[in-house]
Amino acid sequence: MDRLTGMAVFVAAIEEGSLVGAARRFGLSQSMAGKHVSAIEEQLQVRLLQRSTRTLNLTEAGTAYYLRCKQILETVEDANNEAQQAQTTVRGTLRITAPTTFGAMHLGPVIASFLETYPDVSVETLLSDHYIDVIEKGLDLAIRIGNLQDSDLIAKRLAPCKMVYCAAPSYLKRFGIPRTIEDLQHAPRLAFTDAISPGDWNITDPGGQTHVISGVVRLAANNMQMLLASALAGAGIAYGPDFVFGASIASGALHSVLDDHKTAELAIHAVYPTKRHASLKLRRFVEHLNAQFGKNQARGAALKTQE
Repeated sequence: MDRLTGMAVFVAAIEEGSLVGAARRFGLSQSMAGKHVSAIEEQLQVRLLQRSTRTLNLTEAGTAYYLRCKQILETVEDANNEAQQAQTTVRGTLRITAPTTFGAMHLGPVIASFLETYPDVSVETLLSDHYIDVIEKGLDLAIRIGNLQDSDLIAKRLAPCKMVYCAAPSYLKRFGIPRTIEDLQHAPRLAFTDAISPGDWNITDPGGQTHVISGVVRLAANNMQMLLASALAGAGIAYGPDFVFGASIASGALHSVLDDHKTAELAIHAVYPTKRHASLKLRRFVEHLNAQFGKNQARGAALKTQE
């Protein structure tokens, strides 16, 4: 028989003063209630109750077992209540991971506004440009950019992510503005080394032909913010997501090049385990992400640094 049910029937028998009362509490027959208690005694090989037709008396072992069962059942009830409250109350710790630069540049204000709305929630973030297994690491959600791997996780598209070629005015003044694919091929490149999605340094000309840019890499780095700083200093041509370079292009600190050509357009996703039984804090955070990035897209600044 189920051990927890047996413990509950045993405790109820003591509290009600009889097996009849315990049976009534759980909707059982008296004989079934007695079987639950007998099953525990048989498994423990110890007498817990001295039974008579009118009374139940705890043995010494039964008294100790009763007190411990009360604690266990109360703990289980608390756990059940907490789990149920997680589905009705936005509270607890939300653990998320995101790419380093995207998280540093864009997630801070989004998380701050979420915490302001839900004061009983705390957030732990893990920023990394390496693939992190959400389930293995015990995370609630991952922000992923680019082509997603096949998995059993749910993916919610948040915003587009266009790739751009750009350089500082100081670089373009010294070396000239690239006008053709060949010009781009001969330009010094500032390259990100941890790109996950295929198609890195690709560009499609107005005629629809796609080219791979494979010129000399003058600077390779696994951090986009370093590449941004180097591009701003005039070190070469950078290629990367508009959420990194868009604000600098908008301000004129960087200029995009070959604008009549097409570059890859990826997407930013929120990725999380199956929707079934997802905690309320996770569902609300996904809704919050979608609302925030959707609002920015409507303003025409989906992936620029937030004001």
